[in-house]
Amino acid sequence: MPPRSTRPLDKLDDDDYPAYTTGRAADMLGTTPAFLRALGDNRLITPLRSQGGHRRYTRHQLRIAARARQLVDTGTHIEAACRIIILQNQLEQAQRLNEKLRTHNTTP
Repeated sequence: MPPRSTRPLDKLDDDDYPAYTTGRAADMLGTTPAFLRALGDNRLITPLRSQGGHRRYTRHQLRIAARARQLVDTGTHIEAACRIIILQNQLEQAQRLNEKLRTHNTTP
């Protein structure tokens, strides 16, 4: 992960800055704190912790949680939704690596 800037305004655009409390994140997603904890229990997202030990979520994590919420809202069990998203992410990474290797190997 790249180093974080010490300039406060840079945090506004930082997708990896843990700006959202559990309550605020749940409110933004229209879900419950228990739903967010379940995503953590299923290793889909791992919130950072404040010095006081409270969960803090990033915008990137909230986008992942929103994907899970969409699957759950269509009837997918939460554990299955987490696994689906994890596998989709792994597939995307493998495809990018494959393309990079293919491009590298075809260059004269």
